[in-house]
Amino acid sequence: MKKSTEKLNIKSQKLNGKAKTKKFFTVSPLETENVAKVLARAVLETQLAKSARVIALVGELGSGKTTFTQGFAKGLGVREKILSPTFILMRRYELKTKNYKLKTRYFYHIDCYRLDNPVKELLYLGFKKILADPGNIVAVEWADRIKRILPKDVLWVHFKNMAENQRSITIE
Repeated sequence: MKKSTEKLNIKSQKLNGKAKTKKFFTVSPLETENVAKVLARAVLETQLAKSARVIALVGELGSGKTTFTQGFAKGLGVREKILSPTFILMRRYELKTKNYKLKTRYFYHIDCYRLDNPVKELLYLGFKKILADPGNIVAVEWADRIKRILPKDVLWVHFKNMAENQRSITIE
């Protein structure tokens, strides 16, 4: 069983074009955030040149998707407080980190949970334009609801509650 406190070698993931699955078990929100921070740094180092990088988050309510996204944003260098976009659907954060050579400009946090027709509503909000910009990194909670409009090279992150504050996180 891999714990999040071990050194994470997420770079060997699908980020380098080879589909490998990694599973982590966390026992606190802080550990969940730490797994996400490492993943964010790996994404910054390997971002695709032709379109936005998309992280698709899937799991039941309370399984850690928002906590993970908060850690992911911190790993990208976002200094603002990351709030769930459940009621407003989407939040955009400017990336001001200068310690990487990529031209990433924005981090989008999208939540598809409350959308009645998630595909139609996201397209109306300009989702295709967001995805087309290689300067964007996009995290989508409840991404399974919009799977058909996501790019093929999405990085999927699955969450499962194991016990109180314990979860498994599978990255593929």
